[in-house]
Amino acid sequence: MYSKIMVPLDGSELAECVLPHVQAVTTACKLATVVFVRVIDPAKLSASLPAQGELGSQEKNRRKMEVQRRETAEAYLKKIVESTAIENAETHYEVLEGKVAETLADWAEKNKVDLIVIASHGRSGIGRWVMGSVADRILRSVCVPVLMIRAPGCLSGV
Repeated sequence: MYSKIMVPLDGSELAECVLPHVQAVTTACKLATVVFVRVIDPAKLSASLPAQGELGSQEKNRRKMEVQRRETAEAYLKKIVESTAIENAETHYEVLEGKVAETLADWAEKNKVDLIVIASHGRSGIGRWVMGSVADRILRSVCVPVLMIRAPGCLSGV
C-alpha cells in the first residue's frame, strides 16, 4: 500500500518515539523505501550593522556554522538508519535546509511520498499557539496520509 515513507526527525527522543511505528507499518506493508529527514534552519547573519571588514568574518562564521549543523544532522540520521532495523526496506536519509514544515511538505510532494510518520508533542491551547506545531502544519499542508504519533506522557484534552 505504501511504497515510500518519510519520517521527519528533529534529533529529540520525542521525535524518535515514531520508530517502532515505522517498523510496524513497514513490516505490514512490505515497504520499499523509508527516508529519515531532518530540516535545519539556515544560519542568518547578525541583525546589527557590522563594522567595516566584519561582514566577511560574519559570512565565514555563518558558513562554518552551516557546515557544522549539516554534519551533525547527517551523523544523527546515519546513526538512526544504522540502528533502526527495518526488514525488506531500503532506508536512507536526507538533510534539508529551510523552514521546517514548508520544507518537509515540499520535499514530500516532490519525492512522491506515500505516508508521513511524525511525532507530536501533544501541546494544546496557549502552548500550541505560542510554540506552533510542525506536525499540525504538515498535516494541513500535504495531500498524503500522515500518521501522527502522540508523545509518551502527553495529556489528553483540548
